[in-house]
Amino acid sequence: MTYPPRCETLLITGGPYHDMDHARLMLLGYMAERERMRVTVRDSYDPAAISEVNVLVTYTCDMVPDGPALDALEAFLARGGRWFALHGTNSRMILNGDDPVICPPLPARFLHLLGSQFAAHPAPGRVKVKPVGGHPLTDDIGTFFVEDEQYLQHHLPGNEVLLTTSFEGETPLFEMRDWPLSEHQVMYRRDHGPGAVLYLTLGHTRGRYDMRPVTEFYPFVERGSWTHPTFQTLIRRSLSWAMKEDPFA
Repeated sequence: MTYPPRCETLLITGGPYHDMDHARLMLLGYMAERERMRVTVRDSYDPAAISEVNVLVTYTCDMVPDGPALDALEAFLARGGRWFALHGTNSRMILNGDDPVICPPLPARFLHLLGSQFAAHPAPGRVKVKPVGGHPLTDDIGTFFVEDEQYLQHHLPGNEVLLTTSFEGETPLFEMRDWPLSEHQVMYRRDHGPGAVLYLTLGHTRGRYDMRPVTEFYPFVERGSWTHPTFQTLIRRSLSWAMKEDPFA
């Protein structure tokens, strides 16, 4: 009897200002629904671990891979790997007391891989998300609303946009404060030869003890989109996409 092969997967969760324990637990729960998916967990970009897997899933904040890790990521995509990146994977931030948050440029190689960089967000709140065109990842998903961080980003050409959001206004907590009306990519696919990146900006999560060194105690528990049925559908479909299961092969 022939059995489907194992799908070696690496989950990277780490960085500040988020409840990484909650994100890790939730993602591992969805991964456990897939019998073939065997998961290694790391809290940083581990080149050796990246070199051994077929699927990469990242939920990070302010975490930039070094040179050897970037080499491993490029090689991973060159051999046909699929990378599902969530929320703050594309962020780089400097917090200094009450000063506006600075988002320095990502290293060029990392930006090229991801295809976007986080620049700001308004206060967490109700976000309207709209599908773009037709794709199996968003089939039967219409416009929906979630309570989350509305990511405002800089995008490179070459992204196949699947979901967008519109924003006009101010983000006073960030150095880039004034935003004209424009569309921002919420979900997109970015091909790299035989490999590809799928990015989903939703999924903010923060508990009361996740804002060191800014404060020892944060007054709110924020769970973003994690309880929303459409977000849950997107997570499940994205993992199927990463595993190259039908209809995402």
